[in-house]
Amino acid sequence: MLFFQQIWQAISTQKYILLFLEGFKTTLIIAVGASVLGLVLGTLVSVVKIAAQRNRRSVLLRIPEFICNLYVSVIRGTPVALQLFIMAFAILAIRGFPLELTAILTFGINSGAYVAESLRAGIQSVDLGQTEAARSLGLSEAQSMFSIVIPQAIKNVIPAIGNELIALLKETSIVSMVGIVDLTNAAKIIGAGNEMATYLAPMVVAAIFYLAVVYLLIFAVRAIERKMKQSEQHIDEKKAEKCRVRMEKRMKAIEANYQKEQLRRKSA
Repeated sequence: MLFFQQIWQAISTQKYILLFLEGFKTTLIIAVGASVLGLVLGTLVSVVKIAAQRNRRSVLLRIPEFICNLYVSVIRGTPVALQLFIMAFAILAIRGFPLELTAILTFGINSGAYVAESLRAGIQSVDLGQTEAARSLGLSEAQSMFSIVIPQAIKNVIPAIGNELIALLKETSIVSMVGIVDLTNAAKIIGAGNEMATYLAPMVVAAIFYLAVVYLLIFAVRAIERKMKQSEQHIDEKKAEKCRVRMEKRMKAIEANYQKEQLRRKSA
């Protein structure tokens, strides 16, 4: 009973719930900002790497490809906590520079490396004939990539990107190490000895916040997948209907020609 009383105290005390909400807002700001940055950066990196692979003779793409490969290797090969420390206490150790912006840049750059590899795999899974067909219709290489290939690649990698966004949200809990009062740090402050003097109840409340957002993301990803499957099914049904109508017209034309031929033979 004492545990549930402490949970109720954590969510019913105005000072505590306001601190939770403020930390939760900070967590969402960092997660959303980093997600947008990661998606943009990952898309650009994957496009550069794919373009370099398809145009090996182009000298101009070798340097960008090298930079992208180095970026992905370094970011994926080092802990995100270490990257956050380097950004906060070395690269962006500027007086008055917002720590929240430092966290957004750090997690966005980190997420971009993983998104880039997921998108690269998705782009490679798209049939090369799609690009060739687009080029034959007069589209440029860039137009073919951004209008034809990438939309299909995103459809293929939506589950992987959804998992990356969920992982990113949970990884933001380490920002307390550089002094940012996020949701986890808010729970730590509330559980300190001069407040509730117990960490279990505040941490459980923080976990409930995280779980709620994670399950909302899971629901959103599944809804997008269902919508895309329904859209594909609708497109397939439309194609089948057009094919059926076309075949009926052809059969009618064949039958009409046959009847004309029969009439011609009888008249002859």
